[in-house]
Amino acid sequence: MMVPKTKFIDEELAYTGAELRPHWILTKTSLSGDAIVSWVGPCDVRPDCLVDIRDRIAADGIRAEKMLHFLVEHFACNIFAITALQRLLVCVTAETLLAHGASGIRRNGDDLFVGQRKLSVSVATCSPVSGLIHLGLNITANNAPVPTATLAELSIAPRPFALAVMDAYAQEVRSILDAATRVSPR
Repeated sequence: MMVPKTKFIDEELAYTGAELRPHWILTKTSLSGDAIVSWVGPCDVRPDCLVDIRDRIAADGIRAEKMLHFLVEHFACNIFAITALQRLLVCVTAETLLAHGASGIRRNGDDLFVGQRKLSVSVATCSPVSGLIHLGLNITANNAPVPTATLAELSIAPRPFALAVMDAYAQEVRSILDAATRVSPR
């Protein structure tokens, strides 16, 4: 694993689930290797495109009018490691929300809430070559299928917030890698 490169994609893009595949970041941004990117756009994942088996069985797609999306790819990563990194990304995001003045943020597993209202969606999966994470944060709540919290109500501007989250995530991974190289067996 390496410290991920970061990039905010200025183009508005829909997240459909098809982006959760190996090398999407490379083909979209030219960033090779471990990376985290973010962008703003709608979310419309049909049930047959869901990687979460429980969601697929329930035949529930995921829809949101406007979200801040994060996509992470780490190479040579198994499902346990990428799921742990997903939780790390969600924790870093919660800490960054608090640092930006948000209050009432609560994490439950890989989801963030404001009170009882859901702020995020997230999933981690593996491809034959990499581990992948998607994290989406609601910017607006129009036509949401569940009670929804938004970045807008928290007065969080998506682009600067995304840059702060990506930097904090990369720094945390750097710190973990550094700590792992400073220990010796007994």
